[in-house]
Amino acid sequence: MDQTTSPYVLEMREITKSFPGVLALDRVSLKVRPSTVHVLCGENGAGKSTLMKVLSGEHVVDSGEIYFNGARLENQNTKAALNMGIAMIHQELSPVMDMTIAENIFLGREPSTGGGVLNMFVDFKSIYEETQKLLDKLGLKYNPRMKMRDLSIAAQQLIEITKAISRKASLIIMDEPTSAITDKEVDMLFDQITDLKANGVAIIYITHKMNEIFQIADDITVIRDGQYVDSGPATAYTENKLISQMVGREITNIFPKMDAEIGDVVLEVRNLTRTGVFENISFQVRKGEIFGLAGLVGAGRTEVARVIFGLDPADSGEILMHGKPVKIRNTTAAIKNGIAMVSEDRKNEGLVLVRSCMENISLANLDKFAPGLFLNLKSEKELAEKMKEKLRVKVHNLQVKVGTLSGGNQQKVVIAKWLLGDLNVLILDEPTRGIDVGSKSEIHRLMSELAQQGLAIIMISSELPEILGMSDRVLVMHEGEATGEISRKDASQEAIMTLATGGKL
Repeated sequence: MDQTTSPYVLEMREITKSFPGVLALDRVSLKVRPSTVHVLCGENGAGKSTLMKVLSGEHVVDSGEIYFNGARLENQNTKAALNMGIAMIHQELSPVMDMTIAENIFLGREPSTGGGVLNMFVDFKSIYEETQKLLDKLGLKYNPRMKMRDLSIAAQQLIEITKAISRKASLIIMDEPTSAITDKEVDMLFDQITDLKANGVAIIYITHKMNEIFQIADDITVIRDGQYVDSGPATAYTENKLISQMVGREITNIFPKMDAEIGDVVLEVRNLTRTGVFENISFQVRKGEIFGLAGLVGAGRTEVARVIFGLDPADSGEILMHGKPVKIRNTTAAIKNGIAMVSEDRKNEGLVLVRSCMENISLANLDKFAPGLFLNLKSEKELAEKMKEKLRVKVHNLQVKVGTLSGGNQQKVVIAKWLLGDLNVLILDEPTRGIDVGSKSEIHRLMSELAQQGLAIIMISSELPEILGMSDRVLVMHEGEATGEISRKDASQEAIMTLATGGKL
């Protein structure tokens, strides 16, 4: 293949990759034109990330050919890929948490202070200056000297994007780059993508968000169950056609919100304040209600939820359950009051990935299976099986490690863990982050079913369609303050964004 005779910057031909017991990719092909955004679509487990890890040198291909800028790639590894101009933003972030933003961005390619003996030392002055220029260009208001562990998941995602852009690659792979960022940050990212395209950079973009696909895509390729399905210009697709090709079936409603009887107030928050984070937050959540918390990254939504669940202390204000004040100084107190929280970071904060599905489901309620010194394994298995069936967790055996499941099924396991307890309030922080369209529909249906059963649900989401599609009421926050509450019938993207940016209706 000669680049002068090919219209493609990248060709992956008949790529096959297997792992022990699993054929992950079965003769998958992909062709990417220069200066375009090529969206790679498919459900979780379809093989999208595996295909990209083959391209970026993280996986060794079993068979097939890869051509990049006219040259066939052989003995591919991550360093070789980066040197050739291929950069990848991973779905699962892996920053060095105790390093600064600048150190993470330049990790592995740190400039030195000079020649000779001085070449042994990192030029930190240069690193921080260059990082500040990058952050300013992207409109990100972070201090380059901040430690990564002090950033939210969304902020860490933005830094990973900044890192890829800083490498001046000619092909950037973006695997779910907007899974934890809000519409404002998405707009910033899309502006950068437009600039990158104008400078000749090709983008391979993986996302489960339909609105993003049709907003950003020039070309689309669909894979399903590790096999190539279809490819073509974005204009050749409709949302229904794309979903049908991705999942192999029709999904008529991604937001299957079902009517539920709204009952008495279960949880009330009065003037809750955590100094420097949020102040005077007040709201009520009723039985059978899905209460949405909306706002931009940094608005304080997750921080409010963390206080309610006992992860962080409040400085003032009170929390009431069924009209009675309660003291929630830790998560144990929250759980005793029937409050549970599904974190936005399910892998690090919701699951023990190396343990079985059964162990993860029973983890928060071991007292149910251990009246004495020993676990009642029969009872543990029976209840875990019931939860598996109730939540339709797709796993053939509960002894399978939960880390091997798809994102949607992992999320169901986290929810199952809490539903085993005596639950009154379920807090869901970004409940469908990084989950494919089919599993999103299942999670939304499950939320509706739980609301119908009388559970009070607080849903934090950065996806406006999800907020609008699933919430009975929405509280909008801006920079730690509540700016307005909207009923379902009055909610709109315009109204929510006005409040989320500090405006008034």
